[in-house]
Amino acid sequence: QVQLVESGGGLVQPGGSLKLSCTASGSIFSPYTMAWYRQAPGGQRELAARIVSGGIITYVDSVKGRFTISRDNAKNTVYLQMNSLKPEDTAVYYCNFHTAFRDYWGQGTQVTVSS
Repeated sequence: QVQLVESGGGLVQPGGSLKLSCTASGSIFSPYTMAWYRQAPGGQRELAARIVSGGIITYVDSVKGRFTISRDNAKNTVYLQMNSLKPEDTAVYYCNFHTAFRDYWGQGTQVTVSS
């Protein structure tokens, strides 16, 4: 049974930084895409950043230049480095591993940007 375990969320002041990590336990069929989604209070879940197995990266416009997604295939881990955080980045962040057969989701980690 594959599980995704997230860490790294928390409370940070505007302009601060956080780094999220998500590690999969168990075996996942390769190749797969790793991504971070986020859901703000009262909002819909949206894609924040995605990295495919070949290394192509996509960011939502609102995080370009501030967030960096990376992956370590050997560790089945995806990271999200978040810099210059803004109050509007406040959300629950979910990692996602997408394979040809199914999607896997983390439990979510809260990121709160507030002074």
